[in-house]
Order: sequence, then C-alpha cells, then structure tokens
Amino acid sequence: MPTAITHFIGGRTVAGTSTRTAPVYNPATGEETGRVALANTADVNAAVAAAKAVAHAWAHTTPLRRARILNAFLRIAEERTDELAALITAEHGKVLSDAKGEIQRGLEVVEFATGIPQLLKGEVTENVGTRVDSHALRQPLGVVAGITPFNFPVMVPMWMFPVALACGNCFVLKPSERDPSPALLVAAWLKEAGLPDGVFSVVHGDKEAVDALLHHPDIAAVSFVGSTPIARYIYATATANGKRAQALGGAKNHMIVMPDADMDQAVDALMGAAYGSAGERCMAISVAVPVGEKTADALVAKLIPKVRALKVGPGTDPDSEMGPLVTKVHRDKVSGYIDAGVAEGAELLVDGRGLSLQGYEGGYFLGGTLFDRVTPEMSIYREEIFGPVLAITRAPDYATAAKLINEHEFGNGTAIFTRDGDAAREFAHGIEVGMVGINVPIPVPMAFHSFGGWKASLFGDHHMHGPEGVRFYTRLKTITTRWPTGIRAGADFVMPTME
Repeated sequence: MPTAITHFIGGRTVAGTSTRTAPVYNPATGEETGRVALANTADVNAAVAAAKAVAHAWAHTTPLRRARILNAFLRIAEERTDELAALITAEHGKVLSDAKGEIQRGLEVVEFATGIPQLLKGEVTENVGTRVDSHALRQPLGVVAGITPFNFPVMVPMWMFPVALACGNCFVLKPSERDPSPALLVAAWLKEAGLPDGVFSVVHGDKEAVDALLHHPDIAAVSFVGSTPIARYIYATATANGKRAQALGGAKNHMIVMPDADMDQAVDALMGAAYGSAGERCMAISVAVPVGEKTADALVAKLIPKVRALKVGPGTDPDSEMGPLVTKVHRDKVSGYIDAGVAEGAELLVDGRGLSLQGYEGGYFLGGTLFDRVTPEMSIYREEIFGPVLAITRAPDYATAAKLINEHEFGNGTAIFTRDGDAAREFAHGIEVGMVGINVPIPVPMAFHSFGGWKASLFGDHHMHGPEGVRFYTRLKTITTRWPTGIRAGADFVMPTME
C-alpha cells in the first residue's frame, strides 16, 4: 500500500487540512510507492505562522549558536548519507553514486554556512566626521521560502536553507511533489541537530501551495530553481508582492571542442556531462560544438560506441551508469523531442527510444541518444530537453561556435576543451554565460563561490549560496553615531557633510 507522505510544520509531521494528494512512483519499476499531501492555502499559512512565531528568537540567536546547530546537522547527514541517498534513488531514480554526490555538494554549502560568524562581520569607519563613527551590519529578512525541483531533491534545497538559517531567517521549503520524501528526512535531522521547532518547515504541494507562498505577506523572500517559464512567473509574482526573489530557470549548455583538444578527455567529459543523471541536470551539456569538420568527425566516431555502451538500469544496481527518468510523462516528453529531431532533419546516430529492461518493464527508461548536424532552428537545439539527448552542432571556426552560445536564449553554463591558452582566455572573458568551464564540463562553483546563470537562466540580482547567498538572505543597515560632548553648536539645516 502506498505510504502517506505528510508535511513537516512546527517541528512535527502534519497531515494538513487539504484532501488532495498526488502519487509518488519508483521510476525504475513504475510502482506507486506513496501518496503525497498537496497543501492548500491554510496549510501554507500554518507553516508561515509557525515560522513567524519563532522568527524574532531565531534572529536573535547568536550566529555562533546557529553555526553549531548546522554543524550538528552536518555530522548527522555525513554519518547517514547512505540512508538519504537510498531515498533519493527510490523516488528520483538516479544511480546511488550520483545521489551520494548530490548530497556531498549540498553538504558543502552547509559547511560554508557554518562560517557565518565570520561571514556576518560588518564594517566600521571611525571618525567619518568630527567625533562621528559609522558601522554597517547585515540583518536577517525574517521568514523566507524555497521552491525546489525534482532533479536534486537534496542539493538544491541545501543551496538555500543552510545560508538562510545561518543568517537568522526562518525557512519554509516547498519541494517537488515528484520526490518529496528526502526533504522530510532533512527536516527530521535538523530538528535532531537542535534547530528550534518552526524555524524550518516543509509543505508539499503544487501551484496552490506555490501561489500561497508568493502572496503571503509574511514571506520576505523567495528562492526558486526550475524551468524558465515558471521562473519568470515566480519572479514576477514575488516581486509584485514586494518580495525579494531569485529564480533560476532553464539551460541549454554548450561545450566547444577545439581542434587541439584532447579528444579522449573531451569525449569522456561529454559522456558524464550529457548522460549523468539521465540528463536531468540544469548544468548538463546538451550541445557539443566541435570546431571544424575533422574535429566533428573524430568526436562522433568516439562518441557513438560509448553512447551505445551506456549501462542503463535501476539506480540501485551498482553497475548502472544511468537510471530511469523521473516519471512516465517526462520520459514520453523526452521521447517526443527525439521524434521532433528526426522530423526536423537532424541525423540520429544513437536512438534511445523503446528501451525495455527485463524485470523492469514498467520503469521509465530511455537510452542515451545522440544527434549530429543539429542546426539552431531545430527545437532540439533551442529548447531544454532535460533528458539523455546530446546534440552535435558543427561550427567551421571558433567565432561561429562562440556566436552560437552568445545568441542562445539561455546562459547558464558552458565549457570549452582546448590546449590553447589564448582561445581559453578569449572564451572565458567574452562568452555571455554565467558559469564557464575550461576543460571542465560541468563548472558548478564550489559552495564558497556563488551559483547562477545569465539571460533567461536567472531572474533576480543575486546568485545562490556563497557570498551572494549571504547578501540575498540579509539586508544592509548602516548606523551613524555621535555621542554628546557637552559642546552645543545649534541646529544645522543644511545637508550633513560630516566635516
């Protein structure tokens, strides 16, 4: 019988008042394993009220105490990574090694956030005027919300809540309803680590829950990761309601392969970047741009056998290199893109459609797919597919390859493989993309830097985690001080000059 998956509000599991639920599946088998409660406005209001009730106390908890709670959570999560990874694989489908890697990258943000006593140090200037001092400090916003996608049910929330909590905010998380259980385990571990009840809550749901968060007057800021159309909606709605917002959208990440590149290194990089996690990554490389026909032919010759040899299977199988897609609907959508690529005239070199595994016939599997001679007019080039589909778009020279990237709607991540330092420098400085890799296929910044794209890949002024995360979850206050000296000079009606 499917498990009932409830909310976590005020430090305890709560069924909520809504009667609506949604199915949760094991993507490897197609079996319905759970029914997740879908929050209504009253459920969201309850989570926000629980946060608001403790917001003042949490904001005035010392940064060192907040850091110690996050340190305790970090130790718990490190010791129980296998348990959390198994839950990710059960509901998302990614292979266990990838699930563990996701957790590790999330915990790196927790590690960064434990340095909050240092990160919140302000600035002081003595004698900005005669016997006048100024100092600046950063204070928490209050209650903030995170709306996160299915593809990283642990890592993406950890891009948000550790920094938000460390800065003194209370946090309401609305994870994807497709794989909701990991968020509940994280919430339980935060409570075990000593986080006060109400500081962190989880409400599951769909658009009704999202809209309730976006319109709630006590939510000061919203963080989001997902598709570009929804990111636009989140940003526009949140800011129209007076909230601070950062909304990360879609991507179409290109990797240029120069003629002088180490071809074996480039091919291995493409295999992992295009087909890891079944391509369900916003930083996945989905377009390879070899420069020159000779480079393209060599790249194709090496890619074809590797794509055909991909070991596709359930995420629990240690031999699997790629698991299923998250749902049947999404699997069919990706298959539809393959159909469209063929209809539009792209050359299908490896076809991943129709894959069926013995014992897992009900699973949402799709094999690795490879297209050649893809042009910018094709939908498989323009749109984010979010599946194991790699397109090769040939370019006659570097300038043409760079122009393709700069003219694309998205600007999330990109990479170049080359031995030429001049080409690499030109690429790094001239490409109009937020995250750039030089012989690094997936240039996700470490936690002490910040993550975010350009153009239609990011709406808002702040990137996630790192220094940008601290700035997003705090607001600046500047204080100017003068103490009486017994000398009175009378009122001054001109603009103060501090001389």
